Amino acid sequence: MYAEERQRAIAALVGDHGRASVTDLAERFDVTPETVRRDLAALERTGSVRRVHGGVVAAALLAGVEPGVGEREETNAGAKRAIGAAARRFLPGTGGSVLFDAGTTTAAAARALGPADRLTAITNSLPIATTLASRDGVDLHLIGGRLRGLTHASVGASTVAAIAALRADVAFIGANGLTARHGLSTPDADEASVKSALMRAAQFVVVLADASKFGRESLYSFGALGGIDAIVTDAAPDTELASALEGFGVEVVIAR
Repeated sequence: MYAEERQRAIAALVGDHGRASVTDLAERFDVTPETVRRDLAALERTGSVRRVHGGVVAAALLAGVEPGVGEREETNAGAKRAIGAAARRFLPGTGGSVLFDAGTTTAAAARALGPADRLTAITNSLPIATTLASRDGVDLHLIGGRLRGLTHASVGASTVAAIAALRADVAFIGANGLTARHGLSTPDADEASVKSALMRAAQFVVVLADASKFGRESLYSFGALGGIDAIVTDAAPDTELASALEGFGVEVVIAR
């Protein structure tokens, strides 16, 4: 493979997954780490990626660019379905209540609800509300507010105020980034305020995030690792993040 071909392949890989390590890229393309570093330097000059310690991340992530719902639905779709199915273990019993944060992975958890799941579902997400509107056994509550077109989610002061009056059994929370230092993060301030409110409104907080979110830091931190009880993902986090999660007693579930 020529260098230009390899670099295009690396750029596509990072675009799909958000990040990659030098070690993984060297193994994948059967080249030395030094060759990979030269490739990453060339890609960084184009502005498509940014080098970080041990690897590279998509430049759009560090710039705060946020993809829309349609684009995110197509990214890691299989992993999101598996995470949604695995999240069912955290559903409360009959008559319990669940907060569904807006997001494509939390939407996968909503789609995974079965006919035997009889509960109250509360969400600020229009797509999730549409999914659950016709489900037998689900008492659906849609939280109002200003509808943010990019995510189809209700946000704003009235949304946060409505959530503050709630105390649900479980909250399923999505995130754009997750690191030991910055915690849970998202690019938009209004979305961050809503996510923080949802976390405060639940007795048990479950983060649903595929492994591409690990190592990412979006602009606004909305919750510390100590504020979550469990995380459902599709691959184990790196050593630093795994150690931090273990220190806070966070249960990590790997969806299969």
